[in-house]
Amino acid sequence: MPDIRSVLAAATQQLGERLDAELLLLQVLQQPRSWLFAHVDDVLDTDVQTAFVALVDRRVQGEPVAYITGYRGFWSLELEVTPATLIPRPETELLVEQALLRLPPEIVCRVADLGTGSGAIALAIAHERPRAQVIATDASAAALAVAQRNAQAHGIGNLTFLHGDWLAPLAGQRFDLIVSNPPYIEAADPHLAQGDLRFEPASALASGDDGLDDIRCIVRDARGHLHPAGWLLFEHGWNQGDAARALLHEAGYAELFTAQDLEARDRVSGGRFG
Repeated sequence: MPDIRSVLAAATQQLGERLDAELLLLQVLQQPRSWLFAHVDDVLDTDVQTAFVALVDRRVQGEPVAYITGYRGFWSLELEVTPATLIPRPETELLVEQALLRLPPEIVCRVADLGTGSGAIALAIAHERPRAQVIATDASAAALAVAQRNAQAHGIGNLTFLHGDWLAPLAGQRFDLIVSNPPYIEAADPHLAQGDLRFEPASALASGDDGLDDIRCIVRDARGHLHPAGWLLFEHGWNQGDAARALLHEAGYAELFTAQDLEARDRVSGGRFG
């Protein structure tokens, strides 16, 4: 029977990605990645090999690793994900960083996360700012169920989930900061039919002809839910920084900014209102 080293080598050649192969094997073995380095010479039994081949075949067909394993790391948290949720991405951690810069640890504050999906952004902020009261909304009841399980798994209690579209469940409420990672891909973008995006919920990816329909809605409606000088921050596409700031300016926000990700691409914009 083959050992782990040879099985991973074959899968890596098939997938073109060593990390994917490792994560899929560890899913079958139910072991952490740290375990792997001390066991590469272990022999795999037939049942494990069969299960691993099945997962590799799913990945070859394009299914995202996060949906196959059911988990994806974000910030300092390991989060459950399902096809009902967008897969959290490293670049979205910039939105969390920008939010935390505007939320001093010692203050009591209220934060809203719109379209929370797996709860990644809301959970990261609530975890880092235990004095904050965070409310997360989503139009998908299935996504909210995943987010709630993630909050329970990590014992994060300063977080409430509400079902509804964007700010609709927040009637009469105001916040010191509102964040969102809304859909921002153009509806006709060919990338929607390629790679991992084929498997993710279309409603969490595309937003109108120019990708800005949901951002327009959020920029407009967030004004009625911010305390004086409250912040609105949102993620957007690499080529939408200028348009994002223009929308914020037209809606009366001040102190406008756009932050770039690690690849020097426009990624997060925001401003203060009132």
